Amino acid sequence: MADICLLGTGGMLPLKDRFLTSLYVEQNGKALLIDCGEGTQVAMGVHGLKMSRIEALLITHDHADHVTGLPGLLLSIGNCSRTEPLDIYLPESCVEAVKSLMSVCGYLPYEVRLNTLSSDKPESFRIERIDPMLTVNTLPLQHSTECIGYSLEFSRKPVFDPQKAKALGVPVQQWKLLHAGETVVLEDGREITQAQVTGEQRGPLKITYTTDTRPLDSIVEFAANADLFICEGMYGDKEKKQSMEEKGHMLMQDACELAKKANAKRLWLTHYSPAEKEPEKFTDELKTIFEGVAVSSDGMKLTL
Repeated sequence: MADICLLGTGGMLPLKDRFLTSLYVEQNGKALLIDCGEGTQVAMGVHGLKMSRIEALLITHDHADHVTGLPGLLLSIGNCSRTEPLDIYLPESCVEAVKSLMSVCGYLPYEVRLNTLSSDKPESFRIERIDPMLTVNTLPLQHSTECIGYSLEFSRKPVFDPQKAKALGVPVQQWKLLHAGETVVLEDGREITQAQVTGEQRGPLKITYTTDTRPLDSIVEFAANADLFICEGMYGDKEKKQSMEEKGHMLMQDACELAKKANAKRLWLTHYSPAEKEPEKFTDELKTIFEGVAVSSDGMKLTL
């Protein structure tokens, strides 16, 4: 299971009732964070999340509302007695900005490792410290600066079938070994493998996160069949369409169209403009485009 919390839903600058957009994903007591705008460590405290569990940060781009919370977060993690290295994954164009932000931290009791990613082509990598079955995929986006989106895919073990295990004469005490992927040897010498006691292979759990960007056809494939698609929607006013395109952003309606084409199971909107005081007023209209949309608010949580 993956526990997900949308720490904030704001873009540009934090408001008294809206933190900047950032995503927390935890699996088996280990977590990653996507983006880290001003006050992210405060948002984590408000939503009851533990900084000590963070093993990796994924950065989309170097605009202030996505990175300026780094010094505070890194110092707060240091205060949690961390000594193990912490990995930050980021576009190569973000490295200097992140190094400058880190320079104000002074001493950190752990190593921060910067892992650069391409802004020109998709990449895939694993973060085994969180989960050996986690694959992270990236997608170049179109914003006013180099920016990438992330898809997290948690592979899942096939479903254990106790009836098959019983039929093969496997003692209950050995079921957990088979469920873990091990082969067991019965008293009569027969070797039983996991494949003999499981059903069909299940597809991965998929979480896709894209902000800030124009609506792109490539996002449809990137978010295909996502269990949760998180996408920016700065405004719900269609008259702002041209302005958003020019600035490298999209409307709520654009995000809904992408989710529909991608066959996503659910959509959470985020990165609202500070001028969009009541994004929820567009809910009924948006549901006519994509029924699974949620006009998200800070602290929204889900377990997949």
